[in-house]
Amino acid sequence: MAIFKHTRSTDGKRREVVRLGHPVLRQKALEVPEERFGTRFLRDLGRDLTRTMYEDNGMGLAAPQIAVALRAFVYFVPGDGDEDEVPPQVVVNPRLTLEGEADALGWEGCLSLPGLRGIVPRHPRLVCEGLDVDGAPLRIEAEGLHARVIQHEVDHLDGIVFVDRMQDLSTLMYEEEWDRFADHKHLPVET
Repeated sequence: MAIFKHTRSTDGKRREVVRLGHPVLRQKALEVPEERFGTRFLRDLGRDLTRTMYEDNGMGLAAPQIAVALRAFVYFVPGDGDEDEVPPQVVVNPRLTLEGEADALGWEGCLSLPGLRGIVPRHPRLVCEGLDVDGAPLRIEAEGLHARVIQHEVDHLDGIVFVDRMQDLSTLMYEEEWDRFADHKHLPVET
């Protein structure tokens, strides 16, 4: 999910983010096998995802977006007003329990569809269960923007991009026009 201006750096190496049209973005990613947890491979993947997310100013990045067809993603949520920042977290083999109807509208962008934004309906709350790169269990309860970012990244693991979820393609716009015009329309605020 994009776009957020980061000032942090992290270990790992920046990887190329593939764009829409690359076949890996439309494939269902494979579960990470048990023997991969705690390995240098999976730890490096987590660090590379995190660094690439930061350097490309995203709020999340899934392994398929760097041409790795595995069920892993990283995300973070910036603090905003009363909301605390959610620090970066790598999640492997996630399972979602979605709560409420998929009627929470918000703007989304994507590092694999650079320069575009659109309004996407999402579930307002969820529980995400998965593992960290060492195999320790994770249970994340999320709502609002936090839930939106997780749903966006898990969609990538299933070969889905945000435009597939849009109900009204008339809200799809380039970021330059979004900056200039979206605030002047009565559209939902970015979440």
